[in-house]
Amino acid sequence: MKSVLALAVLALAMNVGAQTTAPSPAGAASPKVASGAVAGQSSARDSHVEEHISELHSALKITPDQEAQWSKVADSMRDNARTMHDLFEARHNHFASETAVENLKSWGDIAQAHADGNKTLLAAFQPLYDSMPDAQKKIADEVFRRPDTHRPARKSSKKK
Repeated sequence: MKSVLALAVLALAMNVGAQTTAPSPAGAASPKVASGAVAGQSSARDSHVEEHISELHSALKITPDQEAQWSKVADSMRDNARTMHDLFEARHNHFASETAVENLKSWGDIAQAHADGNKTLLAAFQPLYDSMPDAQKKIADEVFRRPDTHRPARKSSKKK
């Protein structure tokens, strides 16, 4: 059960960590530039999520017989990533004009989406985990005990 929750935390943390940038001043970029930046962010997010799904697929040693169940897990991760991205983007876009109440509401919406996404991911992952042989479950348990499994994978910068 811990591993299932770890997967949920991991999937959602990937998105939260990538979306918590400080808001830019209003009107800092033209709509054309801003929409291009959003498209670039979406593409980067999608690429990051796909990379993470691939890494988990490999680490969990998903077999051909498990692909149909894995597909549901991967789809849930993608959906959660899009939902969290959209919520953080909306928060970012309205940050400068939000009232304190609106600010708290947006965080509540994000927290609720996180909880809902966790439940959806758990529902997708549980049947896969239950179908795994004990040796594979042990691998999954070990994967989700790793500290780096619970936060977004980041490309290491070579700054020194």
